[in-house]
Amino acid sequence: MRKATITIHPAAISHNLLQVKHRVKSAKVLAMVKANAYGHGVAAVLPALQDADGIGVASFTEALEARQLGWDKTIGLVEGVFSAGEWQQAIDNHCSCVIHHRPQLDWALAMLPPSDSPTRMVWLKYNTGMNRLGFDAEGVIKAAQLLHDAGYQLVLTTHFANADQRDHPLNDIQIQRFSNMLSHLREHIDPDIKGSLCNSAAVINFPEYAYDWVRPGIMLYGSSPVSDKQAYELNLQPAMEFSAHIMALQTVNTGEAIGYGSRWIAGEPTRTALVSIGYGDGYPRVINDKAYVCVIDHNRQNNYKCPIIGRVAMDMLVIDLSSAPVDIALDSQVILWGATPHVDEVASHAGTIGYELLCRLSARPERLQA
Repeated sequence: MRKATITIHPAAISHNLLQVKHRVKSAKVLAMVKANAYGHGVAAVLPALQDADGIGVASFTEALEARQLGWDKTIGLVEGVFSAGEWQQAIDNHCSCVIHHRPQLDWALAMLPPSDSPTRMVWLKYNTGMNRLGFDAEGVIKAAQLLHDAGYQLVLTTHFANADQRDHPLNDIQIQRFSNMLSHLREHIDPDIKGSLCNSAAVINFPEYAYDWVRPGIMLYGSSPVSDKQAYELNLQPAMEFSAHIMALQTVNTGEAIGYGSRWIAGEPTRTALVSIGYGDGYPRVINDKAYVCVIDHNRQNNYKCPIIGRVAMDMLVIDLSSAPVDIALDSQVILWGATPHVDEVASHAGTIGYELLCRLSARPERLQA
């Protein structure tokens, strides 16, 4: 039986949520579970997020899944709704929505939720410099006044472009623009308007600007959101272990090549193993020569770093067993990412970020919960 497995560790997610809370003190936490909880599976992670004040999703379909799974706290649609019909669905399913452009504002003003509806809380998006979603300064003030007069409770929100790089000059500009706008709205429209500025990277680099709500994502799943610190330095635990097993063993003679394109050639007789994993499962096809896996011995007492050699194929990859003992056998477990190597390290070998690797896992590996 082919063994490719994704094991989720809910205790790690709960631990990482606690790290968020320690950093931001009294701010409420909107935990991001979009993109199937960053590839971890919404059903697997929701029980571990019970201490969050709400969850954030990117689409109404994701919100409905969470409601069907029994989530009864705040659900924030972080891109808002995409039609007037979805606005009514958001009301019916007690969702809170971001409003970032005029059509969404018009739907909210035309279809007012009941006074006790969670949809009465809206997240008004201010474009402070990322230049994706959001109103400009004049538009935010006008929208805030209209929404307040209609009876909505407001959370002013924006999104950092470079919070992972603490010293990037745009960070100070965005913080200042946001702070000035929030002060203006509180002074001229409603002193109870809330603020939400921090994503995962800002929770690490700018916790003093946590305001009323933070919106952590990747750090909940154990990856570092910042460029200058690794996950373990932030006391974050990986929530996913991606593993497979050795499916065949062989020795490749000097001068022989391995795999498609014959990109790796043995400089000496080399013990190799075929592993039952490939890009069809979600492991990156394009990696550099520093990429490795950890092979676990049958006593589960030792693990050995073994380089990946040759090109990653759809269903398998090949590793060099030279650094492992000779008794590594058929069916030994191979860790693609988890504690070691960390998904962030694998991503660095693939020229990408851990977010992408986690989110693009296929449905083929068996999913388990620790």
